[in-house]
Amino acid sequence: MRAIVGGVVLAAILAGGAAAQQAQPDWSKVEIKATDLGRRTWMLEGQGGNLTLIAGDDGAILVDSQFAPLHDKIRAKVAELAGQPVRYLVNTHLHGDHTGGNQAFWLAGATLVGHANLKASLAAGTTNALTGAKIPPAPAAALPKVTYGQRTTVSVKGRTVELVHMPLAHTKGDTAVRVRDADVLATGDIVSWGARYPNIDVGDGGDIDGMIAAVDGFLKMAGPKTKIVPGHGKLMTRADLAAYRQLLADARDAVGALKAAGRSEDEAVAARPLADVQARAGATDPQSATLVRLIYRSVG
Repeated sequence: MRAIVGGVVLAAILAGGAAAQQAQPDWSKVEIKATDLGRRTWMLEGQGGNLTLIAGDDGAILVDSQFAPLHDKIRAKVAELAGQPVRYLVNTHLHGDHTGGNQAFWLAGATLVGHANLKASLAAGTTNALTGAKIPPAPAAALPKVTYGQRTTVSVKGRTVELVHMPLAHTKGDTAVRVRDADVLATGDIVSWGARYPNIDVGDGGDIDGMIAAVDGFLKMAGPKTKIVPGHGKLMTRADLAAYRQLLADARDAVGALKAAGRSEDEAVAARPLADVQARAGATDPQSATLVRLIYRSVG
């Protein structure tokens, strides 16, 4: 039986992702909802980032883990759908709404998998570039035990998924997960869709041009019927992804033009350059102000 190494502080987990701005949920009321993607593959939604479940004949692969308090509910949903335990847990990036359940799944027997940069950032702790808030190092039991560089595969009996590093995009340790036999692509938080903007974690190497380059890579991977699981939001089509790519490019160009003209970061925020983009995204004024700052700090 695996021993617990260190503890997980929920406040730190919440600070790691988009949920940092929200009050702590009532975990007892969170339901884990499943969308069938075909060929024993599902998108799972609960509280935090979307999950992707791939069932094999001798175990399951789970992409991301949401928050620690939801482990039992997620594990029960996996057993219900897959009829197998999680053998591999793949992290798409480091934030707590996607990695908070890592330690609990490791204790239950799963092998944690992620990019080498993700492991290094989790082990060292990170800093929010806008607020200065510190996210402390994760306990050893929550760190990936299997890491990779550019590409690798993870397999259970009858199923194989491909992991592809998307450098300097949402973070410096992003992973895209491709499930070819189900025509599914999981993007992590490089893609966040629906009444929100993506977070560009410039404190961990995030970059707007890297985000756009990553989406270009996704568009090359995706076919007309590919089911795209974003980090947050509803299941997407390739057409949705193309519209999202245009939104990112328009936001970058609008902020980049102000920076190139010599405007300060505060002046760029005050100019409200994302008014059109905001309407298309369904976002809010505070969200737009944050995105302007993040783009300003990462655009050339």
